[in-house]
Amino acid sequence: MNTVPLQIEAELARLNVLRMVRAGGSGHLGGALSCIDIVTALYFATMRVNPQAPKDPNRDRFLLSAGHKAMAQYAVLGRRGYFEETLYDTYGSVGSKLGGHPDLHKLPGIEANTGALGHGLSIAAGMALGLRAAGNGGRVFTVLGDGELPEGANWEGASIAAHHRLDNLVAFVDVNDLQISGPTAEVMNMEPIADKFAAFGWNTVTIDGNDIDAVLGAVSTADGEKGRPTVVVARTTKAKGISFLEGTLASHYWKPTVEELDRAEREVHARIDNLREWNDHGC
Repeated sequence: MNTVPLQIEAELARLNVLRMVRAGGSGHLGGALSCIDIVTALYFATMRVNPQAPKDPNRDRFLLSAGHKAMAQYAVLGRRGYFEETLYDTYGSVGSKLGGHPDLHKLPGIEANTGALGHGLSIAAGMALGLRAAGNGGRVFTVLGDGELPEGANWEGASIAAHHRLDNLVAFVDVNDLQISGPTAEVMNMEPIADKFAAFGWNTVTIDGNDIDAVLGAVSTADGEKGRPTVVVARTTKAKGISFLEGTLASHYWKPTVEELDRAEREVHARIDNLREWNDHGC
């Protein structure tokens, strides 16, 4: 599969994240950009969704457990056609539908209010169990952050999903190694992550989470796994795609200068131009 168009979509989504930061003056950029390749691949190449019918009962579901990374989901939802992209210019404004965390009452495509860290996996497990009980073939995808794994509710959800053999559930853990108060290994080391989920009875896959080919391969593996849920341990880079911010704690919640925003946008535009040239020439 030629994934260059998907890579371009991911870069266009990065531009939308920067557009929101410009509108609001700040935002949780680091985690949004570390997981945006995953979110792009899911919405554009994996999930069965219809932006014109966001409540279609046969849809696949997506939950962003790490709700503070909401700009990633917003950036992709707009690109996918769930709402007009001019909405990005309201980010950070009073009454905006684009809150700091996802709100299902304000925006189409949001399945649950998230951001109280540690709860997304349990919600996703409940959804997956309900879909199976209803004879619905829909799948449930969720993205967790490595910094939220110490929350105990994650492991209740992991137990429930394994016990009920929820093979319609795929959880991505965005392992960017940083959280608001420092490196995750120093704040609360949860490694080895894959081994912990395996001990609960999950199928485990470890990938480069900023590689769209790897993301699609992981979903394909999960689709072939019967009788147990799959966790994808996605090794990523905080603020991926902005060279002067990558892997920095400062990117977790970024308050840029105008010059920094301009520089970041130029970098992304340059990559889009290169990818389009590559794709047009069939390289």
